[in-house]
Amino acid sequence: MVTDPISDYLTRLRNAISAKHKVVEVPGSNIKKAMTKILMEQGYILNFKEIKDDKQGIIKIALKYNNKTKDSAIRTLTRNK
Repeated sequence: MVTDPISDYLTRLRNAISAKHKVVEVPGSNIKKAMTKILMEQGYILNFKEIKDDKQGIIKIALKYNNKTKDSAIRTLTRNK
């Protein structure tokens, strides 16, 4: 059971980036959607899409990488409490 959905969101992003995945899916919520919109507006991700289902929905995030160096646009992700 996940007790901190924000930490789970950040961990899913970190794991996908370290594995060089192009897309990561996270369980949906209003706060995660808002965080994803900010990442998009600031140029850290390429795009995202909300997928509706019978539960909370899913946010599909297209990660952004530098074409030459293959490094992620997101360098670090930390949870400040």
